[in-house]
Amino acid sequence: MNDPDDIACWQRLGPQLTTSGRLEPADPARLAKLGVSRVINLALTDSPGALANEPELMAAAGLAYVHIPVPFDAPDQSHFAAFTRAMDDAGNETVHVHCIMNWRVSAFLCRWHRSRGMTDVEARALMRRQWDPAASTHKDAAAWVRFLDAG
Repeated sequence: MNDPDDIACWQRLGPQLTTSGRLEPADPARLAKLGVSRVINLALTDSPGALANEPELMAAAGLAYVHIPVPFDAPDQSHFAAFTRAMDDAGNETVHVHCIMNWRVSAFLCRWHRSRGMTDVEARALMRRQWDPAASTHKDAAAWVRFLDAG
């Protein structure tokens, strides 16, 4: 597989799951060429670096699109429940999950992987490839530690 090396914070977690930070206008078509059929966006539409007209760009590339806006300072169970539904709805489709820095995504996937039977150690190791809220000095890191500990 020729994964892109120029999409922000790109990561392949398996044959049917990729993640990244912010996307550029040409990236939806590139994702489709990689075999992605569904994109889940966890960033706010007004996040710095957010892709303008993202739903329209995804539709033009033939990609199903789910937007779950997660405030960086207040992720909660309702966001995770929506994410779980979106992942379940994807079935066997190839999914790309993104935000701006791949921090929201890495934490959500940590919880999601644990809910699917992955050990906490394994799930947190995958998350730490992008971000470790427990070791972060970001002002909102504590909200993410609570989010991870909640499930």
